[in-house]
Amino acid sequence: MKVSEFDYELPQELIAQHPLEPRDSSRLMAVDRDAGAIEHRHFRDILGLLHPNDLLVANDSRVMPARLRGRKPTGARIEVLLLRRISPERWEALVKPSRRVQPGSTIMFDGGEDSNHVQALVGERTAIGSRFLDFAAPLDPLLPRLGEVPLPPYIHSVLADPERYQTVYAREQGSAAAPTAGLHFTPELLEEVRSRGVKVSFVTLHIGIDTFRPLITDNVEDHDIHTEWYYVPPATLEEIRLARERRGRIIAVGTTAVRVLETVADGRGLVRTEMPPADCSNGLSGWTKLYIYPGYSFRMVDAMITNFHLPRSSLVLLVSAFAGRDLIRRAYAEAIREKYRFFSFGDAMFIA
Repeated sequence: MKVSEFDYELPQELIAQHPLEPRDSSRLMAVDRDAGAIEHRHFRDILGLLHPNDLLVANDSRVMPARLRGRKPTGARIEVLLLRRISPERWEALVKPSRRVQPGSTIMFDGGEDSNHVQALVGERTAIGSRFLDFAAPLDPLLPRLGEVPLPPYIHSVLADPERYQTVYAREQGSAAAPTAGLHFTPELLEEVRSRGVKVSFVTLHIGIDTFRPLITDNVEDHDIHTEWYYVPPATLEEIRLARERRGRIIAVGTTAVRVLETVADGRGLVRTEMPPADCSNGLSGWTKLYIYPGYSFRMVDAMITNFHLPRSSLVLLVSAFAGRDLIRRAYAEAIREKYRFFSFGDAMFIA
């Protein structure tokens, strides 16, 4: 399968540069997979698409202040984007400009008025072009001083309120990018969702580089997807079981929630019982490298809420696997004609 089949032309003016206010005022395209039908709504109208006993599962990962600005001992400026924490001192990161930073070199970061410069030793390049950085001290306590919340490279406007790039339910810090499908929810809308008999539960998946990395291989099957850490708490495991008992739909809020749910799913749409711990009393956690593209058979997710994604990306492949390549191609073409807003601060789709 060729990556070029998942490419499309997007006018630059449709790339949303700022979020709408209020959050739920964005547009919503409702896509019916069985009928092949497309409807145009606003996000707050999602209440009319949900049913009692449905279960919404959202990703509560919080974007960390992952962009660090440092310098080499020569004074040359270096930018670092943290991708994931390996240990308190060791992190995987993107380094820019990469060609100027050789393995074994040092990057210094200003830790603020009450601390000395923080240093990191640069390791070898990985297969995806990232680096391992070994910091001289645990980094987590220093991040609020050292870092800033990163925005995707296609957003060029300054964000007045950094919290606008966080979901209202973001709790567990660890992502390099926001789970953007959840940005449309307000606390009031979530309460109204619950009042309609719809359950809302959470998983955690810390988002890495693949969220805005286009596939660079010619063939879809040759792409090496990034590994990401996930956690499914006991309460969510129980809600999944109850949703199946009540014949409610399991609706993933975003592609990251899809990957978590499909990682832990068995052939019956329940959680795989062989996954440790067997009684799930502490929840389930681990690393997922699940790569979903057309031909994948979904085991747990019945519907999803998602934004409009970058061409030639693993996220376009995922939604194409769920809804069908032709229907997604038609939906994206209609979104462009109707001037929907695209990508992280853009509009949403509900695919059922």
